[in-house]
Amino acid sequence: MAQPLAKVRSRRGGSAVPLDELDKRLLNLLQGSFPLARRPYAHVAELAEVDEHEVLRRTRRLLDERIIREITPIYDTRVLGYRSMLVAAKVDPDNPWRAAKIINSHPGVSHNYLRDHDFNIWFTIATEPDSRLGLDGTLEVLQRLTGAESVRQLPTLRLFKIRMDLEMEKGTDALAKAAEAVEPKEPEAIELSELDVAVIRATQGPMEVAAESYAPAAERLRTSQERVLDHLEGLRERRALRRVAAILFHRRAGFSANGMGVWRVPEDRIMELGPRMASFRGISHCYQRPTYPDWPYSIFTMAHGRSKEECDAILESIAADTGIEDRRTLYSSTEFKKIRLLYFTDDHKKWEAEHA
Repeated sequence: MAQPLAKVRSRRGGSAVPLDELDKRLLNLLQGSFPLARRPYAHVAELAEVDEHEVLRRTRRLLDERIIREITPIYDTRVLGYRSMLVAAKVDPDNPWRAAKIINSHPGVSHNYLRDHDFNIWFTIATEPDSRLGLDGTLEVLQRLTGAESVRQLPTLRLFKIRMDLEMEKGTDALAKAAEAVEPKEPEAIELSELDVAVIRATQGPMEVAAESYAPAAERLRTSQERVLDHLEGLRERRALRRVAAILFHRRAGFSANGMGVWRVPEDRIMELGPRMASFRGISHCYQRPTYPDWPYSIFTMAHGRSKEECDAILESIAADTGIEDRRTLYSSTEFKKIRLLYFTDDHKKWEAEHA
């Protein structure tokens, strides 16, 4: 039986903000069509059929109003050699914030949520390629520090989809509609040169909203924008860089609910149904994860909607399409942490030196 939920903390400025049709169009384009180009906003402006100045003005306003969290390169953690996984922890239900604060102190924790389950804290964590503790050792330290009754490791066994972009213009029918299922491609770590690491360090994090957005990184590297863009294109071709995109504040953009749909899929149907589940527009993440005697759910799908009802509609459409009825939906009630990871910094080593 699930533990009672702690009271949800209020979010300052967390309610949805009215957006006009051009705002919504630009948000879709900034999430999915921001190019590796000297003047990326000119490209977005051409697609939106407005001028570049208007795109820059609106983008700055959307950042100021906390609709857009940041515009940033999105690197693939595993391709960069980091180990990462989803973790479910069973902590004191009367004071989950204490445990969350400890978990959040690790620089590799990018997401941390309170969810409606006995395992009440769910977080994603990554450790560096040369971590002394490694992932297992780090989780042992976190379990000791938080006093968690139990910690369940849920690494990715197979990745079917990871693309966090919210559909701003269309409604529930579009979110709940399946598209073409794509064969999954497993990310593998690549060998990185010193220049690769330097480019990643120079480009990661929030980008300046300017006509020539890649110019600051070129200045940091003391090279030309063309060389930076060529190197980023090379990292993209090697699958280390997924894309450059706007990351939104979900609630401020109108997406107030996210439901983690977990599915009990027969082993012999996982490769058939995983890509189909991933194809739904309202699904941002879809993975195969390990099962346990008390946790039979092998496929995880993250649904995002403007309401709980919209999330339910997305997941119900998947159930109708696949015929899988043994499932659960875990909703988050508090967001403890949500950041983009910064790679190849000193923060991991400092944390391990302090806590190991």
